[in-house]
Amino acid sequence: MNRTDLGKALRELRVASGKQAKVVARSAAMSPSKLSKIENGALPPSVLDVERVLEALEVSAEIKAELAEVARKVATEATAWRIYRRTGLYKHQEEIQAVEAQTTLLRVFQPSCIPGLLQTPEYVRGVQQSSELTDDALEKMIGARLRRQEALYDRARTFRFLITESVLRWRLIPAPMMAAQIDKLVTMSRMPNIEIGIVPLSEPMPGLPTSSFVLFDSRLAIIEIPHAEITTTEVRDIELYEDKFNAFHAVALSGDNMWDLAARIRDDFLREQETS
Repeated sequence: MNRTDLGKALRELRVASGKQAKVVARSAAMSPSKLSKIENGALPPSVLDVERVLEALEVSAEIKAELAEVARKVATEATAWRIYRRTGLYKHQEEIQAVEAQTTLLRVFQPSCIPGLLQTPEYVRGVQQSSELTDDALEKMIGARLRRQEALYDRARTFRFLITESVLRWRLIPAPMMAAQIDKLVTMSRMPNIEIGIVPLSEPMPGLPTSSFVLFDSRLAIIEIPHAEITTTEVRDIELYEDKFNAFHAVALSGDNMWDLAARIRDDFLREQETS
């Protein structure tokens, strides 16, 4: 099956469901024109596109698995960040939010920055300061990211974050703002459905931290590299990242030990502010 056949199959499923294109597009967090291009074979859908459309159509697990596998084979797996910036980073945040809404267990490994679901508005601005976004685009992106964070309060879902100690020490924003960001991490880690682990620099590493990645249950992995975002539903790829997550989880500090380390790093930032 090629991308034209895939688009045709999605259209046939939509027609059979009796749902209007604009309704499916809205549920799938995309524009009606984008859905039309996908259905007509003019636009190759990503794995995320297909998954969101199938969720909107409420198809059976068998059909979902079959078409998701087809999407994996025909889709472009890597999307350059410049494309997301051109189309609107806030739109991509909404796309990710739609996938997160269908996820029971979300696991994040971050050796580069505070995970987006845990960032303060000031930290988001610090991370995006070199992205050449307009003020309007940046504010829309911040708003979309903060809306994603509402999912953290859903007790029916579990969130596990692994962050390297170096991330807490990167000076991306002024010292008092970094202290406030660390306080937010500690606060969120006290919620019963959220686990935050810090991989300390004092421990032998189980491997190279390399890239950031997110695991959506065991069905999807998104990996971030400097120029692009890579999406995969390949079982062997997902297992690779699950193994990597588990290896770093084994040496990470959590609970009281995590809170003690975070407090020490926060206090270092506060002392720096007092003496500057």
